[in-house]
Amino acid sequence: MAELKGRVALVTGAGRNIGRSIALELAAAGAKVVVNGRSNRAEAEAVAAEIGPDAMVAMADVTDRAAVDAMVAATLKRFGRLDILVNNAAVRGEKPFEELDFATWRNVLAICLDGAFNCCQAALAALKASGSGCIVNIGGLTAHTGAMDRAHVVTAKAGLVGLTRALAHDLAAHGITVNNVSPGMMDTVRGASAGHQQPKHHATHSTLLGRRGKPEEIGSTVRWLAGPGGRYVTGQVIHLNGGTYLGG
Repeated sequence: MAELKGRVALVTGAGRNIGRSIALELAAAGAKVVVNGRSNRAEAEAVAAEIGPDAMVAMADVTDRAAVDAMVAATLKRFGRLDILVNNAAVRGEKPFEELDFATWRNVLAICLDGAFNCCQAALAALKASGSGCIVNIGGLTAHTGAMDRAHVVTAKAGLVGLTRALAHDLAAHGITVNNVSPGMMDTVRGASAGHQQPKHHATHSTLLGRRGKPEEIGSTVRWLAGPGGRYVTGQVIHLNGGTYLGG
């Protein structure tokens, strides 16, 4: 199926892991995709190359509102519209609370939460014009369970749940759906911001399904939410964690 043919998606933090899989899945559904990265252009360009001519790279720090505005403007100049926004950019380091300096705290909140705010506001006029706009915020399991040494990450991801529910109310009249996809226990490669280490809670938690999740399983969920099947879903947190957490 090419259920997203004619539509345009912007995916932040799309250079690898979950972001890459979301970008590829939306492209497979027929969407043109803007692949955002902050500093690693080579990763973003590799994803765009996988997609082909219906992709473009947009390097921008989501904490910089001017850069985000320029990214959205470049999207509209290239593709003429923007229908789907996926707020995936995040950092997920671990540090005991007593050692957590304010600069590190603010950096995580700025990327995860302020970045989503910036992108949603910058894209809003285009999403309204779409008539079937879709925002998907990528949350996380520990926003609902808590986790050791992750006060900054848990707080930021929990904030995304609040933003999702608030925007679902604010934007429904414009035909824009807003949802939160919450991955947990995923089989991904951790970057430098996480010290290239798996989260501590992975060692103490297991899944009912007996395996880690695959990034492409997040991608397929975002694809469904953005497509015709997801148009009656808004303000929801959708958990994908293999049964590690059975919550609302």
